[in-house]
Amino acid sequence: MIRVSRVKALDDFSLELLFSDGRQKSFDMKPFLDYPVFQPLKDLAKFKDVRIAYGTVQWGGEQDMSPDTLYLEGVEINETVSI
Repeated sequence: MIRVSRVKALDDFSLELLFSDGRQKSFDMKPFLDYPVFQPLKDLAKFKDVRIAYGTVQWGGEQDMSPDTLYLEGVEINETVSI
């Protein structure tokens, strides 16, 4: 099972992620922010309050994303990322 090892929330409501297999990906959260559960994350300060929990990302309001979604729909980052 692929797990998220590190996460960094960016000002454009995307996440830079490092996975347990060493791959680095970017994931755009903007399409999800209109879902009721994620609407509080439209506040950039709340969005940036992201952490690793149980191998995926989680925010203060207990919102989370499936690590499989993050991995499969994330875009590979080829250059070194400082997360």
